Amino acid sequence: MTAHQWRIGPAPVDGEQVDLAVDSHRGLRGPYTGLGSVLRQLVPQAYERWPDLVQRHLTEILSAAPELRGTLDAAPETLTSLAVPEERTRIYPANRTRRLAHGATEFLAGYATRAGRLPLRLAFDRVDQADPTDQEFLAIFLRRVRPDVVRVLVGTDGAPLEPELTGALDRYADRLPELPRAAGPAGRGPEALLRAYVDADGTSTDPAESAAYQQADPQVRAALHDARAALLRERGEWSLELGAIPWHLERGSDPAGAGAEALYEAARHCGALGYYHAVIDYGTRGRAIVDPDTQMERFWLLSTRASSAMVVLGRTVEAEPTYLDLRSRYADPELQMSTGYALAMLYTRFHPEELKDHHLARGYINNSIAIASLLPDPQKRAFHSVFQNNGLALIEMRLGRVAAALRLVDDGLDRLDRELPGDKHRLHRSVLVHNRGKAYLALGRLDEALIDLTRVIELDPNYADYYFDRADVRRRLGDLTGAVADCDTAISLSPPFFELYYNRADLKAELGDVAGAIADFGYVVELEPDQLDARVNLVSLLLDDGAVDAARPHVEEGLLRDPADARLLHLRGVLALADGAETDARRYLDEALAADPGLVAALASRAALAFDGGDHGRAVADLTAALAVDGDNPDLLYNRGFVHEAAGRWAEAAADYDRALELPGADRAELIGRRARCQAELDGTAAGGPGGAAGRPDLAGAR
Repeated sequence: MTAHQWRIGPAPVDGEQVDLAVDSHRGLRGPYTGLGSVLRQLVPQAYERWPDLVQRHLTEILSAAPELRGTLDAAPETLTSLAVPEERTRIYPANRTRRLAHGATEFLAGYATRAGRLPLRLAFDRVDQADPTDQEFLAIFLRRVRPDVVRVLVGTDGAPLEPELTGALDRYADRLPELPRAAGPAGRGPEALLRAYVDADGTSTDPAESAAYQQADPQVRAALHDARAALLRERGEWSLELGAIPWHLERGSDPAGAGAEALYEAARHCGALGYYHAVIDYGTRGRAIVDPDTQMERFWLLSTRASSAMVVLGRTVEAEPTYLDLRSRYADPELQMSTGYALAMLYTRFHPEELKDHHLARGYINNSIAIASLLPDPQKRAFHSVFQNNGLALIEMRLGRVAAALRLVDDGLDRLDRELPGDKHRLHRSVLVHNRGKAYLALGRLDEALIDLTRVIELDPNYADYYFDRADVRRRLGDLTGAVADCDTAISLSPPFFELYYNRADLKAELGDVAGAIADFGYVVELEPDQLDARVNLVSLLLDDGAVDAARPHVEEGLLRDPADARLLHLRGVLALADGAETDARRYLDEALAADPGLVAALASRAALAFDGGDHGRAVADLTAALAVDGDNPDLLYNRGFVHEAAGRWAEAAADYDRALELPGADRAELIGRRARCQAELDGTAAGGPGGAAGRPDLAGAR
């Protein structure tokens, strides 16, 4: 099977043998420049032939290629996507782009398979200049799609790549010979070179074009940028508003006006979709071209767009000075209120643990609550007071005052109902109901939590995360079938994310649906191979099901990613035992216990190996160590009793059987029979004279 390919340097003049080649430079269309360009060309024909395939991936298609919205049925809307900007109080998590990338990967693989174009050959050029969304997509695409289905050519110019993409290229792509860079067309005068630079929309790498641009009259340059921006806008392609158009306008005749406005709109759009690296870029560029003294509101909004994106990406220490700078610059009440809320959330929720300070957070939020109470507009006063008190509720939760948090949320919902029209702030009402449900859950009031989560689903039926949360409550209430149904609904509403499948796999395993659990855990590690908990569970289920050969590659892949993971080292030992390679098994089990001396499963497995070799002392020692970690495990007690019995230590065996009989989950019939045998030996009445137990311990739970 021919591998994917990686070319560093310019594309050959005659081009590679590909079906579709796209330029991925983020300067053209911002996030998903490359993926969006592919989708714009393939989706319309796919929609005509296989509308079900497109419908299944509408969210990811329309997120990466927004121009297609007018030609496709709309994706399911949520209150988040429908909220007007001033009412948007919930943002997507940073990993949403991974979900989009997985969905787009499955769409393109499905398209290639249905079209019979195997392999579909796609080339993505200038990937080192691509937005992190495209680089993340390509890393996932290279890993998940077989090159005999879609063969990918990644072209770069030698600049650093995102680490995940570098790793994917090193593992899944063949490196092509680097080609020399050709000079631009000869004989062009300064005017042609200048125009070529501008028409390249900020992506030119030709030194002659760059020099001509730098030497040109600034007014001439500005006029060319204005004209180019106007020409691009005539095309009516929204993604150009995320790349080339703002680049031209911030260099045109009105950078602080039209340029800053274009950057703000790009930041707003990308913030709503979770493209946070781009938001930081737009916000930082916008701050540089506006006057903070005469354009306070624009400077404030561009600043907080960028800092909020940093927070979501975990760059909280970098974000905090922006909020403090704004507070020191302006006395505007709403600015002070909003930055106070942001700082409170940093100190109670987002900062690293060593920097969190819930009491400082409460000081910030109380100041914001005071400001909100003084706002002159009644509706604004009501909304912002409730919003700020919801922040205080979170702080109270973090301080362990769950009842106080619940009262704040209840009061907020009552106030919204009293003081705001029912069609106002629907999103925030749903957030409050959801938060109250989570508070009930924290208090152990599961029935009330279920009522609120059901209510929030009625308010916002297309938001997948609510079904995810309700599934957790239903599981705790013992309604495993209902929990699976909620997971199923969430899966139908969202691009793939591993947590949903992980939870459904656990539920299926509890329900005895081993095949279903294996399939879901298998999909989890396909989506995110570094999810070692899922991999361990998958291998354990495969081994329990007798599928030893199917388990092997999962163990080896896991150890490739984390060679020191004790659980995987143990499972490699279990596989060696299945092969009869006892020496290798003992080495692997020793390695597992060197990595984690308290790993019960490895201690139990090594005890079994020692028992089979006649070393009863080692077997007892390992089982005793396991019981020091998990003292209420009836299977471990049974096993140690069995080893004692085999060694003729009847009193010790009987004591272990007695203790096991006191514990839930014990095999009472087997334990009573073994206990009777020990008592008979102790009484001297056993038939056949002295002797050890027959067989070997039942090492339940060894994996």
